[in-house]
Amino acid sequence: MFTLIHTCDDFIVISKKAGVSFHGGDGAPSLDDAIRERMGIDELYALHRLDNLTSGLLVFARTRGVVRELARQFRERHIEKFYLAVGGPHPKKKQGIVSGDMKKGRDGVWILTRTHERPAVTRFFSTFLQPGLRLYLLRLYTGRTHQVRVALKSVGAPVIGDARYCKKVMAGIEPDRGYLHAYALGFSVMGVRHRFVCPPDEGRYFLSDEFKAALIRLGEDPWALTWPKTQVHGLSPEQSGI
Repeated sequence: MFTLIHTCDDFIVISKKAGVSFHGGDGAPSLDDAIRERMGIDELYALHRLDNLTSGLLVFARTRGVVRELARQFRERHIEKFYLAVGGPHPKKKQGIVSGDMKKGRDGVWILTRTHERPAVTRFFSTFLQPGLRLYLLRLYTGRTHQVRVALKSVGAPVIGDARYCKKVMAGIEPDRGYLHAYALGFSVMGVRHRFVCPPDEGRYFLSDEFKAALIRLGEDPWALTWPKTQVHGLSPEQSGI
């Protein structure tokens, strides 16, 4: 279900496997229950979650004090979240910002709108992966349901393997999973800044030599990149990266 990345008295960081339900079901335990059982601990608090198709980094608090501290950082948008995705080869733009309100459509699909009352904000870079595919490195400034999936769909490059938002891929492309991965996570606990980076470890396109080369071109350390600086409605200049 998961790989343990880091553990200490204050928090646990894991990498969830693709296809694993955060909440469990059909006889499978929830992810936090599985962590409690494997680690032999009773006190553990979830702070955020990932969709079933998405793999990658999650942080869980081990004390109520750390819950309050991290919950505040999520609420104030000080948690740093970076994702990797494999999507269509011809986006409307190859880098930049995707911003807009999200509304619920039919059959559980979310839609990005032109309004900005409570916008979902995503910045991204991309590079060629292989014929028919492109690699996207995204930074989330908000945490909306399906945010990355909707952002890439809105620029014409939905995540491959995502049955809800990606209905068609080029001939010869055969995704064996949903190609979305929570790649890097940064936060503070008790005044100490923590950063974690975890490349994906499953999926033929994520494990290919072409992916390794593409990630090097994008930049393996997302904090070292110069992210597009554009004032975003609803975010302070600091949160917008200005």
